Amino acid sequence: MVNSTHVSYFILSAYSDTGVFKPLYFLMILALYVCIIGANVLLIVVICVNRSLHEPMYLFLCSLFVNELYGSTGLFPFLLLQILSDIHTVSAPLCFLQVFSLYTYGSVELFTLGIMSYDRYLAICYPLQYNTRMTPNKVAFLTVFVWLYSILTSVVMISLSASLQLCGNIINKVYCDNFSIVKLACSDTTVSNVYGLVYIFTVILALIILILYSYMRILRVCFSGCKQSRQKAVSTCTPQLASLLNFSFGAFFEIVQGRFNMRKIPNIVRIVLSLYWLSCQPLFNPLLYGLNVTNIRVLCRTLAFW
Repeated sequence: MVNSTHVSYFILSAYSDTGVFKPLYFLMILALYVCIIGANVLLIVVICVNRSLHEPMYLFLCSLFVNELYGSTGLFPFLLLQILSDIHTVSAPLCFLQVFSLYTYGSVELFTLGIMSYDRYLAICYPLQYNTRMTPNKVAFLTVFVWLYSILTSVVMISLSASLQLCGNIINKVYCDNFSIVKLACSDTTVSNVYGLVYIFTVILALIILILYSYMRILRVCFSGCKQSRQKAVSTCTPQLASLLNFSFGAFFEIVQGRFNMRKIPNIVRIVLSLYWLSCQPLFNPLLYGLNVTNIRVLCRTLAFW
């Protein structure tokens, strides 16, 4: 039995000997990370330097792209080091730091998508009142609140997990995961489990209801209007719905994998799917919004021409 006072590092057992393919995997991960950095930085610069894009929707998008950089930086440098290493261990402080960054990323992502759906709801359902309801001060407050609340909830979660007595130090993943650490505990995990369930059913469920309600109202207004209104609504809402579905798919599999026995699924498939929500979303969002939002697409073309 391993006591928590003696757990100074964790072993990531999901890694396997890649042999001659190690350089190939390293280059693939590095290329993906470079693409994520380049795409998100480009769109952040486009939004920041063009005053015509200093509107609530684009400012929320800018916060979303910053979060993609934050989340991918919490994962990819770690993955690259682990791929090159022959010993797949990570110190306990670094492991908890990665858990903090990845869970903060997930929380900010879902909160921002929820706020963006509310913003589109106001713009389409209450166009005459939009500027008075979504003021610059309100945009700033919502953005700061999302980040501070996500950081606070992640700190509480890490504090609860770090105080547990552990009976092992082997995590069957390629990165540190809070639920995997909690499963190693030989002390009472009731408080940690209750906190997780309360967060899921109060915050996550509330955000999902808000998003679904907003888009239901948007669709109702659009389909009762003219063809031009429907086309505008579809072009506005399609990227957000696609981003939400993409993120939800990856997050859902991550939750299911942590709580159910997935040994019948090949290890490589479990690894790819567990990385999906952390690797595809940061690249999917800038490509999706860059191609679908007309103002951003035009300005990107202008910058590329220059």
